[in-house]
Amino acid sequence: MKSFSLKISILLLIGIFSSNINAQEFQGKAFYFSKSTMDLGRWGARLSEAQKKQVMARMKNRLEKTYVLSFNKTESFFKEDEKLDAMSGATDSWGKNFAQGDSYKNVKENQLVQSQEFYGKKFLVKDKLQKIDWQLGKETKQIGNYTCFKAMALIPSDELSWYNFSWDKLRRQEPATDSTGTIKEPEIKMTQVEAWYTPQIPVSHGPSEYWGLPGLILEVSADNNTMLCSKIVINPKETIEIEAPKRGEEITKKDYQSTVVDKMQDFRNNRGRRRRG
Repeated sequence: MKSFSLKISILLLIGIFSSNINAQEFQGKAFYFSKSTMDLGRWGARLSEAQKKQVMARMKNRLEKTYVLSFNKTESFFKEDEKLDAMSGATDSWGKNFAQGDSYKNVKENQLVQSQEFYGKKFLVKDKLQKIDWQLGKETKQIGNYTCFKAMALIPSDELSWYNFSWDKLRRQEPATDSTGTIKEPEIKMTQVEAWYTPQIPVSHGPSEYWGLPGLILEVSADNNTMLCSKIVINPKETIEIEAPKRGEEITKKDYQSTVVDKMQDFRNNRGRRRRG
């Protein structure tokens, strides 16, 4: 009886050990192509078609990007594949101030570590992962060799692009009053997100801020941006090292947002003073 119990214990230990090894060995890389559209608004209405094409050509480096997502069962590392600007022969230094930096996610520990550079200063943003309340659908479509299922979510826009900045975001944060003079609650703008994930790759990872589905996210659309996976490599011969960024001043997402807003307000105020002078 003791011998039988010992055999069962050994088999259980072997099973646990094997599953841990498999979890450690399972890894891959997903390559994404991102494309955004830009509304030129009232300013664009004054431009000719030739001028509009010229503006879009100059903005192509910001509107079309490629990324690489490295992942294992619990961790992922998302990085932009930087390209030279076709017009200037240099990287987009202004856009880099408001672009997403290298991003490490640990879904088991609910941890985000992201490197950001703002006007030459390096920050290391450490925070919890963005909570996403996904609504799973039954609709399917094929992306490459993978069957994907649709999922939808509503996410606060400012949380979805916390590393970015716009004057509209700043205006919405400024106190507003109603007809009685009572300060109104700040407007919370929401963005609808559509994602397509495949259970054939059973990890909860995805590009950019997206995660938390029962399969790798291969396509995601939000607002004016669509990100599509163009290539997947599972268990490559060379081991993929996934590590969190380590350089920069440690800060939370909220404090990083405040830092950016304060700097841009100073920028606007100084420019106004120079005009009056």
